[in-house]
Amino acid sequence: MGKGEKTSLGRALVKHHNQMIQQSKEKGRFYRNHNKKVLESVTEVTDLEAVIEQTDEAHRLYSDLNPPVNLLVNLDSGSSTGDMRPEERLKQQKKEEALHACSLRVPRRPPWNTRMSVEELDTNERQAFLAWRRNLARLEENEKLVLTPFEKNLDIWRQLWRVVERSDLLVMVVDARDPLFYRCPDLEAYALEVDQHKKTMLLVNKADLLPISIRKKWAEYFHKQGILFLFWSAKAASAALSASQVPPTNSQEAGDTDTTIFGREELLARLQSAAEEIVLSRNRSASHADENLAADVQSKSVMVGFVGYPNVGKSSTINALVGEKRAGVTSTPGKTKHFQTLVISPKLTLCDCPGLVFPSFTSSRYEMIACGVLPIDRITEHREAVQVVANRVPRKIIEDVYNISLPKPKPYEPQSRPPTAAELLRAYCASRGYVASSGLPDETRAARQMLKDYVDGKLPHFEMPPGELDDEASEEEDEVAAGDADGPRMSGSDSSEDEEDEDEDDEDVNAHLDHVLSDLSTFDMANGLASNQAARKKKPSNAPHKQHKKTQRKKDRSWRVQNGEGDGMPVVRVFRKAANTGPVNVR
Repeated sequence: MGKGEKTSLGRALVKHHNQMIQQSKEKGRFYRNHNKKVLESVTEVTDLEAVIEQTDEAHRLYSDLNPPVNLLVNLDSGSSTGDMRPEERLKQQKKEEALHACSLRVPRRPPWNTRMSVEELDTNERQAFLAWRRNLARLEENEKLVLTPFEKNLDIWRQLWRVVERSDLLVMVVDARDPLFYRCPDLEAYALEVDQHKKTMLLVNKADLLPISIRKKWAEYFHKQGILFLFWSAKAASAALSASQVPPTNSQEAGDTDTTIFGREELLARLQSAAEEIVLSRNRSASHADENLAADVQSKSVMVGFVGYPNVGKSSTINALVGEKRAGVTSTPGKTKHFQTLVISPKLTLCDCPGLVFPSFTSSRYEMIACGVLPIDRITEHREAVQVVANRVPRKIIEDVYNISLPKPKPYEPQSRPPTAAELLRAYCASRGYVASSGLPDETRAARQMLKDYVDGKLPHFEMPPGELDDEASEEEDEVAAGDADGPRMSGSDSSEDEEDEDEDDEDVNAHLDHVLSDLSTFDMANGLASNQAARKKKPSNAPHKQHKKTQRKKDRSWRVQNGEGDGMPVVRVFRKAANTGPVNVR
């Protein structure tokens, strides 16, 4: 072939290459048009961002022929709670929460089948998610309700949908110090909607931080509510696995299986047997035959899915059960981005889901920060979160753990009040020497350190099951009533002694009241709440040598009276100077 001759082979190869590129572009057009980003959890957005997001979703999902999306209208705007007392406001808030409890749901995945295209499936999921967001937006606009931050990224909820559909047994990992805070009852209902044979089990992690008596009370509560549960400690299991030894078992809990903290092998056996029972019941209901089903179940692998809030120990539990580090673990919530399946044995597979913040009414944003659900290193209002810790952990325990002395309450304040966040942070900064660049105590650094200690368990705390506190209070009231119902007191000498004791008690009480009143007057004067004339007044003394008063001597000021009605003060005379009109011309 000569140099100047042309051939169609090169053009055909170039044309074929261009066609392949065009086909690949068309296949990835869906992901390119949506501008896919790194999967990231989104729990808080501003009002402007929420409006823009809803507008973009509505504009993309609906065509121009459809009417525009109506703006959300606050139906409860006419009712104001500003003039209500805190007790009435709290009572009304509880009523509103019970009324709208059915609206606080987990987003459901719309029905789908294998014949749907990717675009059609994505459109249906976005429409269902948008409707769910609108429902929660109406709840947020209600002044009587306080909705905590929740997950607002659709891709994170898609991970949950896949895990729920794939798993035979759904394990909800919760923190043992407050299990009901991390439990989502609607997720259990959603699992039953997907499959009526699917069950949900509570894996109570960090159970080694609870005393045995508290564990027993929680076990009784779970039994009464019909909740499947197991006590577990991922940290203890990982330590025992690294040391190649069996974790020690307390002799008191060895005989009680309800309060036993299971080890790695025992937990794997329990999870596998529970998942196999679910598969067996599903096969029985499907085939209506009981023959040779056990062999089919034994030959089929079962899957156990792990879900829950961020930073409750899902990835740590997965690593402890697998026996090696297979999932990323960090103290910052949101480390896991996508669900992953891990094969433990030919008969058991584990599925780890990213942490999700479920919508709720019962907790505040600062409680979620204190519990580690929201990132601690990103907080801007640290005093409110530290106040949650101060309210839950007793004063004595804080002083013993950090070896500090907190300021005592003032005489006019309740002596049993918890320390304020400012008092706690300043005392901690003074003991550790934390000083900011401005010369003031570095409260931000101290707050982050204390919150991390609270999450890690250095500051011991736990919540009681519902009804336990009420029972204890009622027992104390019964004891007081029994003490008041004793027989009448003896007369005679005993009565006189009692009267003398009562007089001494009255004197002590009066002296204490005088001290308190003086502190109150000092406090009022310092804050400008009392007038100067009232502050100048002295309290009359009741001492016996002060009872006799001399007649007050009036001073003679008659020397001031001069010139009739004058008061004797010098008279000021004013001389008016003539105006300067310039030099005088002398002729």
